[in-house]
Amino acid sequence: MSAAESLPSDLAAAHAMILAERAARIEAEALAARAVAVSSGTEALIARLKLEIEKLRRDLYGSRSERKARLLEQMELQLEELEADAAEDELAAEKAAAQTQTVHSFERKRPSRKPFPEHLPRECVVIAAPESCPCCGSTKLSKLGEDVTETLEVIPRQWKVIQTVREKFSCRQCEAISQPPAPFHVTPRGFAGPNLLAMVLFEKFGQHQPLNRQSERYAREGVDLSLSTLADQVGACAAVLRPLHALIEDHVLKAERLHGDDTTVPILAKGKTDTGRAWVYVRDDRPFGGASPPATLFYTSRDRSGDHPERHLRQFTGILQADAYAGYNRLYLPGRKPGPVMEALCWSHARRKFFVLADIAANTRRGKTVPPISPIAFEAVKRIDLLFDIERDINGLAAERRLAVRTERSAPLVAQLEEWMRCERAKLSRHAPVAQAIDYMLKRWEGFARFLHDGRVCLTNNAAERALRGLALGRKSWLFAGSERGADRAAVMYTLIGTAKLNDVDPQAWLADVLARIADTPQSQLAELLPWNWRRSTVTEKAA
Repeated sequence: MSAAESLPSDLAAAHAMILAERAARIEAEALAARAVAVSSGTEALIARLKLEIEKLRRDLYGSRSERKARLLEQMELQLEELEADAAEDELAAEKAAAQTQTVHSFERKRPSRKPFPEHLPRECVVIAAPESCPCCGSTKLSKLGEDVTETLEVIPRQWKVIQTVREKFSCRQCEAISQPPAPFHVTPRGFAGPNLLAMVLFEKFGQHQPLNRQSERYAREGVDLSLSTLADQVGACAAVLRPLHALIEDHVLKAERLHGDDTTVPILAKGKTDTGRAWVYVRDDRPFGGASPPATLFYTSRDRSGDHPERHLRQFTGILQADAYAGYNRLYLPGRKPGPVMEALCWSHARRKFFVLADIAANTRRGKTVPPISPIAFEAVKRIDLLFDIERDINGLAAERRLAVRTERSAPLVAQLEEWMRCERAKLSRHAPVAQAIDYMLKRWEGFARFLHDGRVCLTNNAAERALRGLALGRKSWLFAGSERGADRAAVMYTLIGTAKLNDVDPQAWLADVLARIADTPQSQLAELLPWNWRRSTVTEKAA
């Protein structure tokens, strides 16, 4: 039968056929949309489970590679896109299914939502009950119960002006006039409250938002705060907070062991920018069970001269964990006054040099013109990773216990690694890339083996690298420091904010409370405002 003969001859049958074909097409589109939604939901679920597995592995075993943190960030970004795609496809499938009676809508499986925090205020909205039954119209209604739906909402930032009234009184006997003192402001004849100042400081130094961007955002909210006004407040706050920086500096430099590192900080100069440096020293005794609170200490300089760490650590005589930067060498001299610093080198730096030569995934991305994977570098990475596995097991134990485990398990592995490296090095040309990585360790072997003789020493200098990570990310936002004094001011604020974070304290809340109380706090009691001693005042809580 031809196609023309299969068509209906009367109009009613043609209409019926068109409607049937239209319904079939809609049903097919709904099925296709449902299949796409199922596929998107499955991909999002798989990505979410992979991310959770990687996070659990990191919590249980620690970071297994240099790229683990970046890998987790990439997985989170990928999950973000997949979740958004799945949500769009689910809505499209629901819309398509609503046009048919045979295809059921698809509902994606989502992770169970945590209840909203108890401290959040609740606003109750009661929907008025009907006066009569919508079915029969009867007014005899009896309440069976109620359902409560919670919706999380945000109130846009509110600005307010606090008017402090200070009444004047005159004494009728001596005619003296008395009046309560004006509220404290950081700047003379100031106007900004502590919460506003803390927000500006944390946005600039904690979230890396330059003041010009903050000023533009405040203007859109109806509050005119010029760049010069904000800069005036920042300079005054930094001056007021310097005594706390001095206390943190004293605490850090009294440590038995420090992590040290530096990174570039462009500093504006005449017609150009100088490549300055930001130096960080981290005191963190938690890996060997120490009770002293952790803290970070930042300095800045115009160059990377060795004079700077020598000046920073002029009274320090403990263990310095750092890379092999030659500027530290004068600290290690036996005749140094008041005493030599003990060198402890970072195994992560050494491992990274081998890892670059043994990174199979990176070489695959680079193409066919790259040199082949080095089997020596690959073997070195495997051997070093065995030491990292042992360190994960003893992290947080007392120094004596850590040293005992290292003597039993790590020392034989280090001895075998040294013997193997010297054997392989004898076969290589001095120009071979892997020979340079081996020489980096063998020429400094005493510093790398320091952790076998002192349980306080960590295997890596990652604590200092973590402290610099935020600054390195912020450079993309603020580009350069406006002056050398500006860089020093930033170092003060980085010290305060970094120390608060290390002690699990909200930096903005801490800064707001400190700025409100520091004027009335005697010099002898300033230590009570340090992050590890800090307790928020009830006055500030009520004001907030």
